[in-house]
Amino acid sequence: MKRTQYRFGWRALAGMAALLAAGAACAGPARLALDVDGEIRVTNNAAHTAYHFTGAQLTALPVHEISTSTTWTPRSTFAGPLLSDVLKTVGAYGKEIEIHTLDDYTCVVPVSDADRYGVVLAYSMNGRRLKVSDFGPLFLIYPRDAYPLELGGAAGDAKFAWQIVSMTVKD
Repeated sequence: MKRTQYRFGWRALAGMAALLAAGAACAGPARLALDVDGEIRVTNNAAHTAYHFTGAQLTALPVHEISTSTTWTPRSTFAGPLLSDVLKTVGAYGKEIEIHTLDDYTCVVPVSDADRYGVVLAYSMNGRRLKVSDFGPLFLIYPRDAYPLELGGAAGDAKFAWQIVSMTVKD
């Protein structure tokens, strides 16, 4: 009977360790940050084209909660800054917000929704920080249960974006 011997070099072991660490990082909390560009008056990047919110800046904004269900979650309490506070911070003057996510999903919502519905950019659900595997780092939350006719169905669902990393304010 022939015996097979497997040999793993240090590079192979290091590569496996890196893959395991990357997988663990994806399951953990995502880096909380947000970039906003487009039709804004206030910038803080070197090129003066965007405003980069750090996690500390986002959590320093007043926290608001919405308790609602979504197509993807049971009734839960979502917490984070109001979208209107984020837009006010950057001096947004456009009419639409193009939202970009980690998985390359893009949706467009009216700026007017921010005040009309009190939309929240949630970074926690039921008191727990959102992870990439559960809608994090940011999840755009509308009070769907309070406006079932306006925010229900496919058109309403399209406004609920998660894994948000950036927004572009457009005219």
